[in-house]
Amino acid sequence: MDAQSEKLLAHIIRNTRVASLATLRDEKPHASMVAYVVVDDFSAFYIHVSRLAQHTMDMLRDKNVSLLIAETDDGRADPLTLARVSVRGTAEQIQNGVPGYTPIKDLYLARFPEAEQLFKLADFSFWRINPKGGRYVAGFSKAYNITPEALKKASVR
Repeated sequence: MDAQSEKLLAHIIRNTRVASLATLRDEKPHASMVAYVVVDDFSAFYIHVSRLAQHTMDMLRDKNVSLLIAETDDGRADPLTLARVSVRGTAEQIQNGVPGYTPIKDLYLARFPEAEQLFKLADFSFWRINPKGGRYVAGFSKAYNITPEALKKASVR
């Protein structure tokens, strides 16, 4: 992947606030929208979701998930040239109070200050998405398979 594509990948991951979360529900695909934060080296993505949500119930049954993060539609003639990355990974629930919880919460609230009220509700928890691979489309004829190492490399851009 060229440096410009890495820079665009880093920009999309850092500056997009929502992603499509794909899970399996009754062995069929299910997609929903989630807000996310990512650690500096792109080695983990965090979502804060209610256990009452279907996608959370899905993750409790099957840890395999995917996040789709895309450039905002700017009205261009061909929306398929918008850059996007699909990150496949495994989901792991993070219990309140475990070591490392507070920095995740601080990171999340720095990006989503209105979410403070959700931390008072017992049904919400963090889930860490651990990247295992994926696909990045940087524009027309610029598509790349990505690995956790490629994400880390792009994170320094």
